[in-house]
Amino acid sequence: MASNKVPLPGSERRRAGTRVGDVPKDEVIEVSVIFKPKTPFVAAQTGGAAITREEFAARYGADPGSIDQVKAFAKEYNLTVTEVAPERRTVKLEGTAADMSKAFDVPFERYELEGTPYRARTGAVHVPAEMAGSIEAVLGLDNRPHVKPHFRVYVAHTPSPNTPKAVSYAPRQVAQLYQFPMDADGTGQTIGILELGGGYLPADLQTYFSSVGVKQPTVLPVSVDKGNNAPTNANSADGEVLLDIEVAGAVAPGARIVVYFAPNTTAGFQDALTTAIHDATNKPSVISISWGGPESGWTIQAMTAFDAAAQDAALLGVSICAASGDNGSSDGVSGGGNDVDFPASSPHILACGGTNLQSANGTISSETVWNDGAQGGATGGGFSVQFPLPSWQASAGVTPPSGGGRGVPDVSGDADPESGYQVLVDGESLVIGGTSAVAPLWSALIALLNQKLGNPLGFLQPALYGFASSTKALDDITQGSNGSFSAAPGWDACTGLGSPSGENLLAALVAARQEPTGPTL
Repeated sequence: MASNKVPLPGSERRRAGTRVGDVPKDEVIEVSVIFKPKTPFVAAQTGGAAITREEFAARYGADPGSIDQVKAFAKEYNLTVTEVAPERRTVKLEGTAADMSKAFDVPFERYELEGTPYRARTGAVHVPAEMAGSIEAVLGLDNRPHVKPHFRVYVAHTPSPNTPKAVSYAPRQVAQLYQFPMDADGTGQTIGILELGGGYLPADLQTYFSSVGVKQPTVLPVSVDKGNNAPTNANSADGEVLLDIEVAGAVAPGARIVVYFAPNTTAGFQDALTTAIHDATNKPSVISISWGGPESGWTIQAMTAFDAAAQDAALLGVSICAASGDNGSSDGVSGGGNDVDFPASSPHILACGGTNLQSANGTISSETVWNDGAQGGATGGGFSVQFPLPSWQASAGVTPPSGGGRGVPDVSGDADPESGYQVLVDGESLVIGGTSAVAPLWSALIALLNQKLGNPLGFLQPALYGFASSTKALDDITQGSNGSFSAAPGWDACTGLGSPSGENLLAALVAARQEPTGPTL
């Protein structure tokens, strides 16, 4: 193996937090080496699976020669190959901090961020020049807590004048208000849910679904990178896990729900997504993600690898929904600027924003942008600086500001804790909101639509933007703001195209399939 190395583009990393010491040289580190597809992706098309899993692995998996190069590299630096997954374009390597530092030419230090110690690396990751062209990313050298769950627990308080009254809903009530096709229950579908912390108690699920009069769905945990179902208390990430399962399960109780637990690191997040997409046993038709963080906090290599995995999903007919964030147009970044949340800003992921939902006599009486102020939270939204404006947004009239690209979100739904969801977390009845609730809500809707249509929707953003001006598939939200952006007729950077009108969306999808010149769905 030649010794000349080059920096991996987009891999530069900076420390964050406070230095607390050195990383022991014998500390064991596991990394994920992510390859580029052996042949370039074709542009993702709207509709279901464009390719079988076997065809995908043969055409877009990792190149065997590139895998052999990494195996030889590992041997040279005393690293152990612990997993080879060509279809996921992933090889996992394990070794000591000393050997990893030599292999990738990175220094390690121990840092603490928001009370959590982590292993920090600085600068770029370096790889042999002959390997650089085939590697998309090397993830796991730095194991800082990477993203946060986008949920907020409602806390009773004195409301401000002229604000909507505080209400709460069982998830099926929200589905009924949005006119989901309630004659479907998701039978035959699998909803994958990614979790980077927390856990659930089976007894909670039994109690909850019994209390809301819904049959308990099958819920299965899957461990990724040694992550596991680890419930603690209602003040932890358990709130996210139970919110996701209970919203998705109450709306689509006939669907199988598979929860992929992984560590909260860039490697853990990436591996959870690719494991779910390429899970040939459970075969999710839709994946719900309620975790994320500002684009400015991600490395370019990590965002590129994650988006490439989302393109895998598009080709395989798997839909992905992600929360757009709970901190308004800044996404919680100090300094007064705007930022959007990733992975919602991936153009191959359905970005889900948030509203306040009011109802009377079983129908929606008003729906506005969720914005409870700096302390109460607001829907994330804005324009990506990483991903350019997709053609299907451009054709729908989305116009980013100078320097902006892909618009976020695509769609929206009830997210305000002031109009939140009734859930059970570690035996405690809570009302929870946040855009975290919208991702499983839309995921459950997609499961229902998949069941009704008889095959998966897959990558549906182009179809949604095509429907927006000619159907009533989405209810436009025109009041409110998330900070820098205001709601307006048509798409906006607060609530996207709007909230779902389930039966109308189903009718539009059916009609599109019957039109010879319409999108293939």
